[in-house]
Amino acid sequence: MKLCRFKASEKISFGIIEGDSVFEMEGGLFEAASGAKKGKEHKLDSVRLLAPVLPSKIVAVGLNYKAHAAEFGKPLPEEPMIFIKPSTAVIGPDDEIVYPSHMSHRVDYEGELGVVIGRTAKEVQVKDAAGYILGYTCVNDVTARDLQGKDIQYTRAKGFDTFAPIGPVIETSLDPTDAAIQTYLNGQLKQDTSSKDMIFNVFQLVSFVTHVMTLLPGDIITTGTPSGIGKMRPGDVVEVRIEGIGGLKNRVVDGQAAKKLWLD
Repeated sequence: MKLCRFKASEKISFGIIEGDSVFEMEGGLFEAASGAKKGKEHKLDSVRLLAPVLPSKIVAVGLNYKAHAAEFGKPLPEEPMIFIKPSTAVIGPDDEIVYPSHMSHRVDYEGELGVVIGRTAKEVQVKDAAGYILGYTCVNDVTARDLQGKDIQYTRAKGFDTFAPIGPVIETSLDPTDAAIQTYLNGQLKQDTSSKDMIFNVFQLVSFVTHVMTLLPGDIITTGTPSGIGKMRPGDVVEVRIEGIGGLKNRVVDGQAAKKLWLD
């Protein structure tokens, strides 16, 4: 089942996508798995898809692909390395990624599989983790790479407004242990791997994170990026594609207004 959040005639609704139609959901997003009823039908090309969920927090995982660790010349981690991206970084499909040129001169794409939490999760065991997952989505963990190298913490490098594109949908039926993940920059394939290359799988990550903090319905765990990361510039278009979910496309624009305010 493909779940979405969309805007039609100035009204924002949650929906279920079937073919070239989207049906308004009667009930909340988190009731979908238990049989939410379908309401008004819209043609998919007549609505605007939004970020499918508005998380209270995004818990991101670093160095979770073997090839990506090798790309940076780092040893495989013994346990997941996590950090948080703020909710204010979230944007949806076709929204613009604002390049913070007032602070950074190297901004990278990082295509990732996102895990959407379906119910409050605390100290979850690996064997039970699937029962806490609503579904999966595409995430671009946009990163100011020069600031990541400069700062001890990742907050600034990962936390700018628009640095967490999410979407276009939440797929509830997906095998997260072997999903193809690709990232394209201006139509050119840059990242191409499978989630089976993860060091810690989705269920291990859910268990690990929930032994640190409580996850709320709608929170997202981003599961790390594969090798092939690279820089973006204003004017570029980046697309994260995940098998079974679809493509998340965003254009990069320059943050000149922010630059002027910072200098003033």
